[in-house]
Amino acid sequence: MRIALVLGTSSGGVGGHVRSVARLMAGRGHRVAVLGPAEVGERFAFERAGARFAPVEIGAGPRPLHDAAAAARLSGLLAGAGVVHAHGVRAGAMCVAAGARPLAVTVHNAPPRLSGPRSLAYPALERVVALGADAVLGVSGDLVERMRALGARRTGRAVVAAPPMPPPARTRERVRADLGLSGDRPLLLVVARLAEQKGLAVLLDALPGVAAGGADPLVAVAGEGPLRPSLERRIAAEGLPVRLLGHSGDVAGLLAAADAFVLPSWWEGPSLVVMEALRAGLPVVATRVGGIADLYEDCALLVPPGDPAALAAAVRRVLEEPGLSARLACAARAAAAGLPTEEDAADQLEGVYAGLARR
Repeated sequence: MRIALVLGTSSGGVGGHVRSVARLMAGRGHRVAVLGPAEVGERFAFERAGARFAPVEIGAGPRPLHDAAAAARLSGLLAGAGVVHAHGVRAGAMCVAAGARPLAVTVHNAPPRLSGPRSLAYPALERVVALGADAVLGVSGDLVERMRALGARRTGRAVVAAPPMPPPARTRERVRADLGLSGDRPLLLVVARLAEQKGLAVLLDALPGVAAGGADPLVAVAGEGPLRPSLERRIAAEGLPVRLLGHSGDVAGLLAAADAFVLPSWWEGPSLVVMEALRAGLPVVATRVGGIADLYEDCALLVPPGDPAALAAAVRRVLEEPGLSARLACAARAAAAGLPTEEDAADQLEGVYAGLARR
């Protein structure tokens, strides 16, 4: 098949997922092209995954003149595709505007937390995708239900798999030494973009409650994003035991060194980083939202989003309750054995693409 993958601005999960799809489809003999912003193409190196890349400036927000030009460019570039698969509501709406058919769209995120006129734009794009796409996949059950309610005719849960990680570049002891940890002081790991969706302010709110139980963990946050300046100011002003590590090339090493993994997000899909934490056999504390609520109820401690007291209590339990950490680690390894693989994801997409091409 001639498969065109389309995405907008991405600095993390969506771009990595599209790269994985491109590699898997090219590896199965399909001809794959990826279309998206030039800087996204540079960041994710789709050519090295076996795909051709063509730049199309699909930005994060509406810009009427730029969007009209992008839709016109998409229309020309997609003319020879056997199937078009857009990733994200914005890219999906642009493909609908370009007349792309047959069109599959994967919805990767819940509506952003916006106010004022901007809050109306995203629901409008969702409606365009629901009515204009031939198939809509959601990375979590709540997204599937949302798109179905908006009128999507053919919907399904997207199979999402975390690709295998490289081995740790450092030993557990080396990582702990690099972080200045001494003795058996606990290390809590967060891997997340420094953005509002990830709930990092809630985690900072929870830390005094964690300390009140007698624990003295260091929190290491691997990731970068627009909230770094404000987080740095707050961490310094309150003397919080948090290290912002920026982008890490050794997430595997951090996972091996950590005592627990924490993800306090307001919303998540299936969360590749939780999958990685489970594979590492780490106890996981996360919020009961989106794909996390779908998949990890039986192998992690889940708390309501935006609840610092509940988050602090769950972290204290992992650090202090006898036997709980070991039981959660055992549950993590068992859950990891049943996680979907990249081949499972590829099988699903080949089926979707073939069905659309036949229609």
